[in-house]
Amino acid sequence: MVEITAALVKQLRDQTGQAMMDCKQALTQSGGDLEKAVDLLRKKGLAVLEKRGGKETREGRIVGKISPDGKHAALATLSSETDFTAKNEKFHHAAQALIDALLAATHQPPSTEALAQLKTNNGKVLADIINDLISQTGEKITLGEFARYDLDNPGLLFCYVHFNNKIGTLLQLDIPSAAAVADATVKTLANDLAMHITAINPLAISRSEVPSDIIARERDIAADQVKNKPQNIMDKIVDGKLLKWYQQHVLLEQPFVKDDSKTVQQLLEEIGKKFDATINIKRFIRIQIG
Repeated sequence: MVEITAALVKQLRDQTGQAMMDCKQALTQSGGDLEKAVDLLRKKGLAVLEKRGGKETREGRIVGKISPDGKHAALATLSSETDFTAKNEKFHHAAQALIDALLAATHQPPSTEALAQLKTNNGKVLADIINDLISQTGEKITLGEFARYDLDNPGLLFCYVHFNNKIGTLLQLDIPSAAAVADATVKTLANDLAMHITAINPLAISRSEVPSDIIARERDIAADQVKNKPQNIMDKIVDGKLLKWYQQHVLLEQPFVKDDSKTVQQLLEEIGKKFDATINIKRFIRIQIG
C-alpha cells in the first residue's frame, strides 16, 4: 500500500485548494497518483453540481474588459448561490480567467457550453476551473449571460460594470472620425451612456427596434384606458400615451440621466457637432444578476 505522506497531501492541496481531509481521501482512493486524485476531486465537484441542480444561482460577479487596442470588448457573468462565495478571492480569480479567455477567443462562442471549453492564460479549460471551484465551495456555480463585441467599422467600444459587480453594460458606438474616437470628450460620452443604460435599462435603441407586438399591446392598453372618449380625442390621447412610453423605454428618446433637459439623441448630436461627425449607438447589452 502506497504511503500517503503529508507532503503529498500538501502538494495536492496547493494544487487544488481542497481541504486536507478531502485531499488525503482522494490520494488514498487513487493509490497515491496525484493526477488521478485531481480527477477525483473534480468529479466531486461535478457531483456537487448534479446534487444542487435545482438550486438557483442568483448571486455572482459580472466582469468586463476591453482589449489594449480597443478593438474587442467583452462582458460576462459567473454565477453562484450565495454572495459569500461571490466575494471569495478564488471566485474573483475564476471570473477574471473567464473574461480573459472570452476576450482572447477568436470569436464569440455560440453558447455557454462552448464558452466553458475555452482555455485560460494558464492553459486550463474554464470548465475545469469552475469544477474545482464547485468542489471547493460546495455550491452550484455556472456561467451566465455573456457578450463579446468586435469593431468592424470605425468606432468605440466601452464596458461599464457597476461598483457592486451585479450590473454591467457593453456598448458600441459608430464614429467615423478617428479624432473623435481618440478624444476624451467622446470617451466620457461612452462612459456616461453606459452608466445611463445600466441605470435606466432601455428596451431598445430606437423605435424601429421595438417589437411590433409590444407596441400593439401598449396601444391596446392605452386605448382601453380612454375607451369612453370620442374617437378623435381617444386617438390623440393614445398617441400621447405611446409617446410617453417611448420616452421611458427607447434609449434615444429617454431624458439623459445626468441632464434630463436633453434626450440621449440630443446629447449624441451635441457631441457630434464638436467633431463635425455623426455619432450613433450601434448596439448595447445590459446584464444583471439576480
